[in-house]
Amino acid sequence: MAAASRRWAVIGGERVQRNLADPPRPPARCVSVQQRVDLKRSKALQGGGEKRTEAQHARGKLTARERVALLLDPDSFTELDMFVEHRCSDFGMEADHNKYPGDSVVTGHGRINGRLVYVFSQDFTVFGGSLSGAHAQKICKIMDHAMTVGAPVIGLNDSGGARIQEGVESLAGYADIFLRNVLASGVVPQISMIMGPCAGGAVYSPALTDFTFMVKDTSYLFITGPDVVKSVTNEDVTQEELGGAKTHTSVSGVAHKAFENDVDALLSLREFFNFLPLSNKDPAPIAESHDPSDRLVPGLDTLVPFESTKAYDMLDIIHSIVDERDFFEIMPNYAKNIVVGFARMNGRTVGIVGNQPKVASGCLDINSSVKGARFVRFCDAFNIPIITFVDVPGFLPGTAQEYGGIIRHGAKLLYAFAEATIPKITIITRKAYGGAYDVMSSKHLRGDVNYAWPTAEVAVMGAKGAVQIIFRGKDNQAEAEAEYVEKFANPFPAAVRGFVDDIIQPSTTRLRICRDLDVLASKKQTNPWKKHANIPL
Repeated sequence: MAAASRRWAVIGGERVQRNLADPPRPPARCVSVQQRVDLKRSKALQGGGEKRTEAQHARGKLTARERVALLLDPDSFTELDMFVEHRCSDFGMEADHNKYPGDSVVTGHGRINGRLVYVFSQDFTVFGGSLSGAHAQKICKIMDHAMTVGAPVIGLNDSGGARIQEGVESLAGYADIFLRNVLASGVVPQISMIMGPCAGGAVYSPALTDFTFMVKDTSYLFITGPDVVKSVTNEDVTQEELGGAKTHTSVSGVAHKAFENDVDALLSLREFFNFLPLSNKDPAPIAESHDPSDRLVPGLDTLVPFESTKAYDMLDIIHSIVDERDFFEIMPNYAKNIVVGFARMNGRTVGIVGNQPKVASGCLDINSSVKGARFVRFCDAFNIPIITFVDVPGFLPGTAQEYGGIIRHGAKLLYAFAEATIPKITIITRKAYGGAYDVMSSKHLRGDVNYAWPTAEVAVMGAKGAVQIIFRGKDNQAEAEAEYVEKFANPFPAAVRGFVDDIIQPSTTRLRICRDLDVLASKKQTNPWKKHANIPL
């Protein structure tokens, strides 16, 4: 019996006797493969090695994997393509010491507060985070996955640019990513966090995404660096001056916000993510709210100054009516004459647009029009209702604006509001003059609910200017001005024509908006079929 229960077997090339009752032993080569897997995985987790990791930390920056771990919920990250390596065999790149599992980017999916998100994080410790064909392939794969399942994409950018050794293959990789950015636009939210250098062709992917954030002092965005600028234009400029966070958040408008450091940036990104739906098929997110929807705000009744030329802060109105005063402002340091950002009303995410009387009297100009239009179009693409606060004396006059194309750029904001089919609620707090009245989500652009406060003035222009035209050359200017104010500089001309739905007490604004959002939750509106429209770019 004992002999019958044993037989010869070949294991690892060696002929051995084995008891048939024993569980089968894995061949030695399988053990070897598992060891190789563990070794490769271990090497991938090390990135560019301890020395380069220390150098990254010395710059005040986290590594690619540390960033992913901080951004996502604990133990939620599923990595993809950890074993992918570059395929370049030129300039000694085929040598083993130039091969890193995962190459120069970490990709995969995880969760932020339990909600699915796809992430790529460029690894500066491996070839300076430069983009190879394999690197691009990994990013394209997660973008394709995100489109398939309907989940946002977050890119943590920290790269020296195209990998020069790969030549045109790296350029092709960029173009592959750009195409996916364009196809995903309006389908899933795309967010870029610039956490290091981002130069040359690399800058166009963040520019194509919905939001671009930066980290102060450590992140840079530019087409050509300071050395090239110096050689071509003879300008002396530092990296920070040319493409730093301050430049892009306050001068160029390329970036939407800047954060103090990597930790602040990633924790703020988690907070920001909570406002966004996962895709264009999802409604605006609703969070639990402990702020009563019928809360009155008595302070609003006296907030707008009696003198129409005196400034006040639109942010005071916004903070006082949104849930728990929580307002995530977008582009706070650029085109400050308009305020845009996300908040919640009775738990529901809303986009807020408001003229800012504190800056340029709230006039619309080129930069504020483009800033507002892009924000409105994002909200419309992702089913986020828009609340608009209007206090606008008109478009900013002057040759600089006219030569810069204020007509075309101002039309972008008008276009965005007119095109939007999401719920639109508008409150005129004070001035709504001229064409700017039309542009700011008026009833004529399919505003769903339009309110005016008693302090509202809906007119072609201010009383003084109007009187000078109507009563030119006459003596009784003061009397005429008082007559014009009585007749036109108030909310009644618009109200009697149905252009505003009601004149409301300012303290009831939050209550009215929350009620209207509930009513408009089932709104369905479509635009005529078209391949795509032709916004005046």
